[in-house]
Amino acid sequence: MKRDNYLNQINNVIANGGFKDDWGSLSKFRVPEWFRDAKFGIFVHWGLFSVPAFNNEWYSRNMYIQGSPEFEHHLKTYGAHKDFGYKDFIELFKGEKFDADEWADLFKEAGARYVVPVAEHHDGFQMYDSELSEWNAQKMGPMKDIIGELKKAFEDKELVFATSSHRAEHHWFMGCGKEFDSDIKEPLKCGDFYWPSIIEQPDQQSLRTKPDPSQEFLDDWLMRTCEIIDKYQPRMLYFDWWIQHEAYKENLKKITAYYYTRGQEWGFPVAICYKHDALAFGCGIVDVERGRFAEAKPYYWQTDTIMTRSSWCYTASLEYKSSKELICYLIDVVSKNANLLLNVGPKGDGSIPETDKQILLDIGAWLKVNGEAIYNSKCWRLAEEGPTKEVEGQFSDGLNRNGYTSQDFRFTAANGNIYAICMEWPDDGKLTIKSLSESGDSNKPAFHGLLNSVEIVGFDVDVKWHVDKEGLHISAPDVKSDLPIVIRVKVD
Repeated sequence: MKRDNYLNQINNVIANGGFKDDWGSLSKFRVPEWFRDAKFGIFVHWGLFSVPAFNNEWYSRNMYIQGSPEFEHHLKTYGAHKDFGYKDFIELFKGEKFDADEWADLFKEAGARYVVPVAEHHDGFQMYDSELSEWNAQKMGPMKDIIGELKKAFEDKELVFATSSHRAEHHWFMGCGKEFDSDIKEPLKCGDFYWPSIIEQPDQQSLRTKPDPSQEFLDDWLMRTCEIIDKYQPRMLYFDWWIQHEAYKENLKKITAYYYTRGQEWGFPVAICYKHDALAFGCGIVDVERGRFAEAKPYYWQTDTIMTRSSWCYTASLEYKSSKELICYLIDVVSKNANLLLNVGPKGDGSIPETDKQILLDIGAWLKVNGEAIYNSKCWRLAEEGPTKEVEGQFSDGLNRNGYTSQDFRFTAANGNIYAICMEWPDDGKLTIKSLSESGDSNKPAFHGLLNSVEIVGFDVDVKWHVDKEGLHISAPDVKSDLPIVIRVKVD
């Protein structure tokens, strides 16, 4: 691919398209209906970092930081960095058990509606067939267009295909390898695996950290992203952090305009999901990494999180969350006007760990019974009731590890019903939902209407109920469950 020609093409599409590269034009964006209805998606972190499988997916950076656990592990396991560097994992990355159809079957069974495999992580190894660099899975390692195979498999199963780029951080991600005798050496040029490997600064995560990426790097990032857009036509494009840095803004606006214009040409709506106010508000979908908002928001958003406590990729020392914790997490964010994007970390050989599989199947089993309260739902007047309050902010997932009480409810609305989801079902089957109380003052209660019936979704049992000023009182002693229970409240 001739880079100058591709840059010209990108600029021409923007100049002649429905979206221009300015925030005023890009604010015409609307969250796609498919995304609002989907509620649950799967993120996939699989790449070279899955081969050493040590600590987390930042192995490519940390193995070059002298004195770090990864540095010491690398020396002990693989030898000196000058003789065996990160690039040498490519030869070991065969993906011999990778089966795109098998992944698609599992994610479908889990109840997911869309899937977001990582196209390129911070390490710079492209999991797709690229004309801009030789360092990709089609030409090295697995010798397959991983992203292409996944797109076909997912769409065959009617799963929405999306993907992500984490390329921006590559600017400095392995720069510490220049500080000692490693395989990262100058001169480095555009297209090289390690290029540019700028030495990381103490304030590297600042919005104005210097030095800025060169225009050559920024244009390479622009073209790599547009190549993913053109080759695979994802319905959503997810960006990891650091694109909020001031140097990325102009090309970020170009990418957004190019992608949204392409979506118009293809005839289906697309979206960019972003963190940290990288886009002007209203130009894409807000994402909260490993955390959530404590209250419902008037705008639609997404949280992405992991099944474990520490790593986005497979490692040999993972501590997993329980299926119940993750089901509760899904329920909570859906009640607050959001989607859950739950990560899976396949092993280096391409197989999905058994624990990941079981958690996904547990979530899928719950959704098969209770999905009417999740899919296509909307926020109710209130998102929640009860004493347990969520911790707000990034990386706050797991902080509420004491669980919920039988007084904790999350609400959604769909199919003309109100769904009250009891997060911890009481042993005696008796509970009161205060938000559904009966009052003569229409200005006070959250609900001031007529209740027709009360049913327990998934249970063929007699439910006794009545309403008074204290709330909706329910008695269903025959219902037993360790997982959240959905109460279907039909209204007239």
